[in-house]
Amino acid sequence: MKTHTIENIFEMDMIKDVLEKEGIEYRIKEYKDTAYDGLFVLQKGYAGLFVQEKDKELAQSIVTRLRSLPYVVFSKD
Repeated sequence: MKTHTIENIFEMDMIKDVLEKEGIEYRIKEYKDTAYDGLFVLQKGYAGLFVQEKDKELAQSIVTRLRSLPYVVFSKD
C-alpha cells in the first residue's frame, strides 16, 4: 500500500535507514527515468514508498517525524 511520496534522494535514504532499523518491510518505486531526463519526478515526486497495511501507521509516523527534523546542507564554497 502506498504510504508516502518521497521528494528527493536524501529523504529516501533517511526513510530507508529508519525503516530498516525498525524492521519494517518496504518497497520504493523511483519515478526517475533517464530516457525522459527526470520528467516524471516533477509530476509524481522522486519515489513512492510502499509498506504492508499492518505497518502503514508506524511508517507514516516515522516519515512525519523525519520530515519535521531540521537538516543543514553545506555548500563547498
